[in-house]
Amino acid sequence: MRDTGRRILDWYKENKRALPWRETKNPYLIWISEIMLQQTRVDQGLGYYLKFIKRFPTIKSLANADEKEVLNYWQGLGYYSRARNLHFSARYIHNELKGVFPESYDELLKLKGVGPYTASAIASISFDLPYPVIDGNVMRVVSRLFGIDDPINTSIGLKKISHKLEGIFVINQPGDFNQAMMEFGALFCTPQNPNCENCIFNSDCVAFNLGRVNELPLKIKTQAPKDWFIHYFVIFDEKEKTLLLRKRENSGIWKNLYDFPSFDTQKKMSSKQIFESDEFKLLIKNITYKISKPDILKHQLSHKNIFANFFFIRLDKTSLKHNSDGLMAVKLTEIKDFPISRLIDIYLNEHIEKHLNASFLDL
Repeated sequence: MRDTGRRILDWYKENKRALPWRETKNPYLIWISEIMLQQTRVDQGLGYYLKFIKRFPTIKSLANADEKEVLNYWQGLGYYSRARNLHFSARYIHNELKGVFPESYDELLKLKGVGPYTASAIASISFDLPYPVIDGNVMRVVSRLFGIDDPINTSIGLKKISHKLEGIFVINQPGDFNQAMMEFGALFCTPQNPNCENCIFNSDCVAFNLGRVNELPLKIKTQAPKDWFIHYFVIFDEKEKTLLLRKRENSGIWKNLYDFPSFDTQKKMSSKQIFESDEFKLLIKNITYKISKPDILKHQLSHKNIFANFFFIRLDKTSLKHNSDGLMAVKLTEIKDFPISRLIDIYLNEHIEKHLNASFLDL
Protein backbone atom coordinates (compact mmCIF):
# COMPACT_ATOMS: atom_id res chain seq x y z
CA MET A 1 0.00 0.00 0.00
CA ARG A 2 2.88 2.36 -0.68
CA ASP A 3 0.71 4.60 -2.82
CA THR A 4 -2.15 4.81 -0.28
CA GLY A 5 -1.23 8.29 0.88
CA ARG A 6 -1.13 9.66 -2.67
CA ARG A 7 -4.42 8.01 -3.53
CA ILE A 8 -6.15 9.57 -0.55
CA LEU A 9 -4.75 12.97 -1.57
CA ASP A 10 -6.10 12.55 -5.10
CA TRP A 11 -9.49 11.57 -3.70
CA TYR A 12 -9.48 14.60 -1.41
CA LYS A 13 -8.67 16.97 -4.24
CA GLU A 14 -11.75 15.81 -6.13
CA ASN A 15 -14.19 15.30 -3.25
CA LYS A 16 -13.40 17.66 -0.38
CA ARG A 17 -16.11 19.94 0.93
CA ALA A 18 -15.72 23.68 0.48
CA LEU A 19 -15.21 24.91 4.04
CA PRO A 20 -13.90 28.33 5.08
CA TRP A 21 -11.07 27.03 7.28
CA ARG A 22 -9.69 25.17 4.27
CA GLU A 23 -9.13 28.42 2.46
CA THR A 24 -6.56 29.71 4.92
CA LYS A 25 -3.37 28.77 6.74
CA ASN A 26 -3.98 31.36 9.46
CA PRO A 27 -3.23 29.40 12.65
CA TYR A 28 -5.75 31.40 14.67
CA LEU A 29 -8.61 30.47 12.32
CA ILE A 30 -7.44 26.85 12.08
CA TRP A 31 -7.29 26.72 15.89
CA ILE A 32 -10.83 28.06 16.24
CA SER A 33 -12.17 25.55 13.73
CA GLU A 34 -10.40 22.57 15.29
CA ILE A 35 -11.56 23.39 18.81
CA MET A 36 -15.10 24.13 17.66
CA LEU A 37 -15.41 20.90 15.68
CA GLN A 38 -14.43 18.75 18.65
CA GLN A 39 -17.66 17.00 19.71
CA THR A 40 -19.52 18.98 17.02
CA ARG A 41 -20.54 17.96 13.48
CA VAL A 42 -19.31 20.12 10.60
CA ASP A 43 -22.84 20.98 9.45
CA GLN A 44 -23.74 22.10 12.94
CA GLY A 45 -20.49 23.94 13.63
CA LEU A 46 -20.17 25.89 10.38
CA GLY A 47 -22.69 28.57 11.29
CA TYR A 48 -21.19 28.99 14.75
CA TYR A 49 -17.70 29.27 13.26
CA LEU A 50 -18.70 32.02 10.83
CA LYS A 51 -20.52 33.96 13.54
CA PHE A 52 -17.64 33.51 16.00
CA ILE A 53 -14.84 34.69 13.70
CA LYS A 54 -16.94 37.62 12.49
CA ARG A 55 -17.11 38.88 16.07
CA PHE A 56 -13.59 37.70 17.04
CA PRO A 57 -11.54 37.86 13.81
CA THR A 58 -8.16 38.06 15.56
CA ILE A 59 -6.40 36.84 18.67
CA LYS A 60 -6.50 40.39 20.02
CA SER A 61 -10.26 40.71 19.61
CA LEU A 62 -10.83 37.41 21.42
CA ALA A 63 -8.32 38.20 24.15
CA ASN A 64 -9.89 41.58 24.86
CA ALA A 65 -13.45 40.23 24.99
CA ASP A 66 -15.34 39.55 28.20
CA GLU A 67 -15.75 35.85 28.97
CA LYS A 68 -19.51 36.30 29.25
CA GLU A 69 -19.66 37.45 25.62
CA VAL A 70 -17.41 34.60 24.46
CA LEU A 71 -19.68 32.07 26.16
CA ASN A 72 -22.68 33.75 24.57
CA TYR A 73 -21.23 33.19 21.10
CA TRP A 74 -20.53 29.57 22.03
CA GLN A 75 -24.05 28.96 23.31
CA GLY A 76 -25.65 25.88 21.78
CA LEU A 77 -22.38 24.08 21.04
CA GLY A 78 -22.01 22.60 24.52
CA TYR A 79 -18.77 21.49 26.17
CA TYR A 80 -18.23 25.06 27.31
CA SER A 81 -14.76 24.35 28.69
CA ARG A 82 -13.66 24.59 25.04
CA ALA A 83 -14.74 28.23 24.91
CA ARG A 84 -13.20 29.05 28.27
CA ASN A 85 -9.91 27.47 27.20
CA LEU A 86 -9.94 29.37 23.89
CA HIS A 87 -10.44 32.63 25.73
CA PHE A 88 -7.73 31.83 28.29
CA SER A 89 -5.23 30.85 25.60
CA ALA A 90 -6.03 33.88 23.45
CA ARG A 91 -5.15 36.09 26.41
CA TYR A 92 -1.97 34.09 26.97
CA ILE A 93 -0.90 34.52 23.33
CA HIS A 94 -1.83 38.21 23.30
CA ASN A 95 -0.25 39.12 26.65
CA GLU A 96 2.62 36.65 27.09
CA LEU A 97 3.59 35.91 23.48
CA LYS A 98 2.97 39.44 22.22
CA GLY A 99 0.25 38.23 19.87
CA VAL A 100 2.49 35.77 18.01
CA PHE A 101 0.80 32.39 17.56
CA PRO A 102 3.01 29.42 18.56
CA GLU A 103 4.62 27.81 15.51
CA SER A 104 5.97 24.54 16.90
CA TYR A 105 4.18 21.38 18.01
CA ASP A 106 5.62 21.56 21.53
CA GLU A 107 4.65 25.21 21.96
CA LEU A 108 1.15 24.52 20.66
CA LEU A 109 0.73 21.87 23.34
CA LYS A 110 1.26 24.57 25.98
CA LEU A 111 -2.02 26.22 25.01
CA LYS A 112 -4.81 25.37 27.40
CA GLY A 113 -7.22 22.91 25.81
CA VAL A 114 -4.79 21.87 23.06
CA GLY A 115 -3.80 18.21 23.02
CA PRO A 116 -1.85 16.07 20.53
CA TYR A 117 -4.70 15.98 18.00
CA THR A 118 -5.24 19.75 17.84
CA ALA A 119 -1.52 20.51 17.98
CA SER A 120 -0.91 18.13 15.06
CA ALA A 121 -3.71 19.66 13.04
CA ILE A 122 -2.51 23.24 13.50
CA ALA A 123 1.16 22.32 13.04
CA SER A 124 0.52 20.45 9.79
CA ILE A 125 -2.10 22.70 8.23
CA SER A 126 -0.69 26.09 9.17
CA PHE A 127 3.05 25.39 9.31
CA ASP A 128 3.53 22.29 7.08
CA LEU A 129 5.06 20.33 9.95
CA PRO A 130 5.02 16.52 9.59
CA TYR A 131 2.67 15.53 12.42
CA PRO A 132 -0.07 13.00 11.60
CA VAL A 133 -3.51 13.72 13.04
CA ILE A 134 -5.35 10.92 14.79
CA ASP A 135 -9.05 11.45 15.41
CA GLY A 136 -12.06 9.15 15.35
CA ASN A 137 -12.35 9.30 11.57
CA VAL A 138 -8.69 8.50 11.02
CA MET A 139 -8.72 5.62 13.50
CA ARG A 140 -11.74 4.10 11.78
CA VAL A 141 -10.18 4.32 8.30
CA VAL A 142 -6.83 2.88 9.38
CA SER A 143 -8.41 0.18 11.53
CA ARG A 144 -10.54 -1.08 8.65
CA LEU A 145 -7.92 -0.65 5.96
CA PHE A 146 -5.30 -2.68 7.82
CA GLY A 147 -7.64 -4.94 9.80
CA ILE A 148 -6.45 -3.86 13.25
CA ASP A 149 -8.05 -6.08 15.89
CA ASP A 150 -6.92 -4.24 19.02
CA PRO A 151 -9.42 -1.80 20.52
CA ILE A 152 -8.69 1.75 19.41
CA ASN A 153 -9.23 3.13 22.92
CA THR A 154 -6.31 1.12 24.32
CA SER A 155 -2.61 2.00 24.25
CA ILE A 156 -1.81 -1.06 22.12
CA GLY A 157 -4.54 -0.25 19.60
CA LEU A 158 -3.49 3.39 19.36
CA LYS A 159 0.15 2.38 18.93
CA LYS A 160 -0.76 0.11 16.00
CA ILE A 161 -2.90 2.84 14.43
CA SER A 162 0.00 5.29 14.73
CA HIS A 163 2.47 2.83 13.22
CA LYS A 164 0.28 2.10 10.18
CA LEU A 165 -0.53 5.77 9.71
CA GLU A 166 3.14 6.72 9.66
CA GLY A 167 3.64 4.19 6.84
CA ILE A 168 1.21 6.00 4.52
CA PHE A 169 1.80 9.57 5.74
CA VAL A 170 2.73 12.01 2.94
CA ILE A 171 5.44 14.00 4.65
CA ASN A 172 5.68 16.81 2.10
CA GLN A 173 1.91 17.50 2.21
CA PRO A 174 1.09 16.94 5.87
CA GLY A 175 -1.81 19.37 6.12
CA ASP A 176 -3.61 18.10 3.04
CA PHE A 177 -2.98 14.49 4.02
CA ASN A 178 -4.41 14.95 7.50
CA GLN A 179 -7.49 16.71 6.17
CA ALA A 180 -7.90 14.06 3.48
CA MET A 181 -7.91 11.23 6.01
CA MET A 182 -10.43 13.00 8.24
CA GLU A 183 -12.62 13.87 5.26
CA PHE A 184 -12.54 10.32 3.91
CA GLY A 185 -13.68 8.99 7.26
CA ALA A 186 -16.41 11.61 7.56
CA LEU A 187 -17.83 11.20 4.06
CA PHE A 188 -16.94 7.71 2.82
CA CYS A 189 -15.66 5.34 5.50
CA THR A 190 -18.47 6.27 7.87
CA PRO A 191 -19.35 4.50 11.15
CA GLN A 192 -22.60 3.16 9.68
CA ASN A 193 -23.26 2.16 6.07
CA PRO A 194 -19.84 3.07 4.59
CA ASN A 195 -19.71 3.30 0.80
CA CYS A 196 -17.48 0.24 0.41
CA GLU A 197 -18.65 -0.70 -3.09
CA ASN A 198 -17.32 2.57 -4.51
CA CYS A 199 -14.34 2.91 -2.19
CA ILE A 200 -10.97 3.57 -3.81
CA PHE A 201 -9.43 1.07 -1.37
CA ASN A 202 -11.92 -1.79 -1.54
CA SER A 203 -9.46 -4.12 -3.26
CA ASP A 204 -6.89 -3.49 -0.50
CA CYS A 205 -9.09 -3.01 2.57
CA VAL A 206 -8.70 -5.93 4.98
CA ALA A 207 -12.03 -5.33 6.70
CA PHE A 208 -13.94 -5.22 3.39
CA ASN A 209 -12.33 -8.31 1.97
CA LEU A 210 -12.88 -10.31 5.18
CA GLY A 211 -16.46 -9.07 5.63
CA ARG A 212 -15.59 -7.29 8.89
CA VAL A 213 -16.42 -3.69 8.07
CA ASN A 214 -19.22 -3.60 10.64
CA GLU A 215 -16.94 -5.09 13.30
CA LEU A 216 -14.10 -2.60 13.03
CA PRO A 217 -12.87 -0.56 14.68
CA LEU A 218 -13.09 -2.41 17.99
CA LYS A 219 -13.63 -0.37 21.11
CA ILE A 220 -13.83 -1.31 24.77
CA LYS A 221 -17.13 -0.21 26.21
CA THR A 222 -16.82 2.60 28.72
CA GLN A 223 -18.91 2.97 31.85
CA ALA A 224 -22.56 3.77 31.20
CA PRO A 225 -23.63 7.38 31.85
CA LYS A 226 -24.86 8.04 35.38
CA ASP A 227 -28.25 9.55 36.16
CA TRP A 228 -28.19 13.09 37.53
CA PHE A 229 -31.29 14.85 38.87
CA ILE A 230 -31.48 18.66 38.93
CA HIS A 231 -34.31 20.56 40.58
CA TYR A 232 -34.66 24.09 39.18
CA PHE A 233 -36.75 26.86 40.72
CA VAL A 234 -37.82 29.35 38.08
CA ILE A 235 -38.82 32.31 40.20
CA PHE A 236 -40.86 34.91 38.34
CA ASP A 237 -41.60 38.35 39.75
CA GLU A 238 -44.84 39.26 37.97
CA LYS A 239 -44.71 42.88 39.06
CA GLU A 240 -41.19 43.48 37.73
CA LYS A 241 -41.32 40.88 34.91
CA THR A 242 -38.03 39.40 36.05
CA LEU A 243 -36.60 35.95 36.67
CA LEU A 244 -33.95 35.06 39.20
CA LEU A 245 -30.68 33.88 37.66
CA ARG A 246 -27.42 32.77 39.18
CA LYS A 247 -23.95 32.37 37.76
CA ARG A 248 -22.50 28.90 38.21
CA GLU A 249 -19.16 29.43 39.90
CA ASN A 250 -18.18 25.79 40.41
CA SER A 251 -15.86 23.81 38.17
CA GLY A 252 -18.56 21.71 36.52
CA ILE A 253 -19.56 21.43 32.87
CA TRP A 254 -21.57 24.67 33.02
CA LYS A 255 -19.00 26.78 34.84
CA ASN A 256 -19.63 30.54 34.38
CA LEU A 257 -22.95 29.95 32.61
CA TYR A 258 -26.21 31.28 34.01
CA ASP A 259 -29.21 29.30 35.13
CA PHE A 260 -31.92 29.26 37.81
CA PRO A 261 -31.40 28.54 41.51
CA SER A 262 -31.34 24.77 41.94
CA PHE A 263 -29.89 21.81 43.71
CA ASP A 264 -29.03 18.36 42.38
CA THR A 265 -29.22 14.81 43.66
CA GLN A 266 -28.05 11.38 42.58
CA LYS A 267 -31.47 9.88 43.21
CA LYS A 268 -34.94 10.80 42.02
CA MET A 269 -37.03 12.87 44.45
CA SER A 270 -40.77 13.40 44.60
CA SER A 271 -42.18 16.93 44.47
CA LYS A 272 -43.06 16.62 48.15
CA GLN A 273 -39.47 15.74 49.05
CA ILE A 274 -38.19 18.66 46.99
CA PHE A 275 -40.57 21.12 48.68
CA GLU A 276 -39.47 19.82 52.09
CA SER A 277 -35.78 20.25 51.31
CA ASP A 278 -33.70 22.88 53.07
CA GLU A 279 -32.64 24.29 49.69
CA PHE A 280 -36.22 25.04 48.71
CA LYS A 281 -37.27 26.37 52.11
CA LEU A 282 -34.33 28.75 52.26
CA LEU A 283 -35.01 30.06 48.79
CA ILE A 284 -38.69 30.93 49.32
CA LYS A 285 -38.40 32.01 52.96
CA ASN A 286 -40.65 34.97 53.86
CA ILE A 287 -42.24 35.33 50.42
CA THR A 288 -45.70 34.39 49.16
CA TYR A 289 -45.93 32.51 45.90
CA LYS A 290 -47.72 30.02 43.69
CA ILE A 291 -45.98 27.07 42.10
CA SER A 292 -46.79 25.10 38.98
CA LYS A 293 -46.52 21.42 38.24
CA PRO A 294 -42.96 20.66 37.15
CA ASP A 295 -41.75 20.47 33.58
CA ILE A 296 -39.52 17.40 33.40
CA LEU A 297 -36.80 17.52 30.75
CA LYS A 298 -34.26 14.85 29.92
CA HIS A 299 -30.89 16.01 28.64
CA GLN A 300 -28.21 13.62 27.42
CA LEU A 301 -24.52 14.25 27.95
CA SER A 302 -21.70 11.86 27.16
CA HIS A 303 -21.21 10.96 30.82
CA LYS A 304 -24.57 11.86 32.38
CA ASN A 305 -28.28 11.38 31.87
CA ILE A 306 -29.76 14.57 33.22
CA PHE A 307 -33.34 14.59 34.49
CA ALA A 308 -34.34 18.17 35.22
CA ASN A 309 -37.42 19.28 37.16
CA PHE A 310 -38.36 22.89 36.41
CA PHE A 311 -40.73 24.37 38.99
CA PHE A 312 -42.18 27.69 37.88
CA ILE A 313 -42.73 29.85 40.95
CA ARG A 314 -44.80 33.00 40.56
CA LEU A 315 -44.46 35.57 43.29
CA ASP A 316 -47.65 36.95 44.74
CA LYS A 317 -47.99 40.74 44.51
CA THR A 318 -44.71 41.85 46.03
CA SER A 319 -41.29 42.00 44.43
CA LEU A 320 -38.69 39.54 45.61
CA LYS A 321 -36.12 40.45 48.17
CA HIS A 322 -33.16 38.20 47.55
CA ASN A 323 -32.74 35.51 50.18
CA SER A 324 -29.51 34.04 48.85
CA ASP A 325 -26.21 35.45 47.69
CA GLY A 326 -25.36 35.14 44.02
CA LEU A 327 -28.88 35.62 42.68
CA MET A 328 -29.80 38.41 40.30
CA ALA A 329 -33.12 39.59 38.91
CA VAL A 330 -33.09 39.72 35.11
CA LYS A 331 -35.80 41.05 32.81
CA LEU A 332 -37.44 38.41 30.67
CA THR A 333 -36.45 40.35 27.56
CA GLU A 334 -32.78 40.37 28.62
CA ILE A 335 -32.22 36.73 29.56
CA LYS A 336 -30.80 35.81 26.15
CA ASP A 337 -28.01 38.34 26.75
CA PHE A 338 -26.58 35.89 29.29
CA PRO A 339 -24.72 32.69 28.32
CA ILE A 340 -26.91 29.71 29.20
CA SER A 341 -26.74 25.97 28.67
CA ARG A 342 -28.69 24.14 26.00
CA LEU A 343 -30.95 22.70 28.70
CA ILE A 344 -31.95 26.14 29.99
CA ASP A 345 -32.40 27.40 26.43
CA ILE A 346 -34.82 24.56 25.67
CA TYR A 347 -36.85 25.36 28.77
CA LEU A 348 -37.04 29.07 27.93
CA ASN A 349 -38.00 28.44 24.31
CA GLU A 350 -40.46 25.60 24.77
CA HIS A 351 -41.96 25.71 28.27
CA ILE A 352 -41.90 28.97 30.15
CA GLU A 353 -44.55 30.77 28.09
CA LYS A 354 -47.34 28.44 29.14
CA HIS A 355 -46.88 29.31 32.79
CA LEU A 356 -48.40 32.73 32.35
CA ASN A 357 -51.76 30.94 32.52
CA ALA A 358 -50.70 27.82 34.40
CA SER A 359 -52.54 25.92 37.06
CA PHE A 360 -50.72 25.90 40.37
CA LEU A 361 -50.18 23.38 43.14
CA ASP A 362 -51.41 23.96 46.67
CA LEU A 363 -48.54 23.67 49.11
